[in-house]
Amino acid sequence: MSKIPVPALAAALVLVVALGAASSAQAQGSNAAQDKKPLVAKVLQLQQPGIENAARLVAEQPALMLLQQAGLVLQRVPAERREATAREIQAEAKKYADEAVPLLRQTAVKVAPTTIGPILEEKFTADELKQLIAILESPVNRKFQQLGGDMQRALNEKLVAETRATIEPKINALQQAVGEKLKAAAAAAPASAPSR
Repeated sequence: MSKIPVPALAAALVLVVALGAASSAQAQGSNAAQDKKPLVAKVLQLQQPGIENAARLVAEQPALMLLQQAGLVLQRVPAERREATAREIQAEAKKYADEAVPLLRQTAVKVAPTTIGPILEEKFTADELKQLIAILESPVNRKFQQLGGDMQRALNEKLVAETRATIEPKINALQQAVGEKLKAAAAAAPASAPSR
């Protein structure tokens, strides 16, 4: 058996120790990430109503925009058909929302662990995640969240009341300007050739 020179043996030992330390650190890092997974799952569970609400807003946004556009066009519909047409359009928007909202809610809850989860794992330590869970589960936070709708309604009512005199003329001017532009565009459009 040949003797290994002492410097080579020392270098080999340093390498073994370094590799051992690196694999130990990697294992600890992996364990830390594994320790975070149930904490992240708990945060996502506690935030599920917010995730579902965000999905609802995403689902409703196109319908709200279409209803606003339809409102402008409805002003050109004969008065005797306007209300019935508006109800029909609202029924279509409700049908869309009844189908789209549950689908987007379900998908948002499904993809949250693969989208929000990695961000929480990367940006928060396990201790911070535990603190966040404690905050989210606190009775004071729950009470505050339950009052969110009441606070939003109170703010909206006061905001509308305080700004109605200033904003309504601007909305009316906008509607009038858009209506005039639509009328001008319709008048300028070449008449379609009669089909033979």
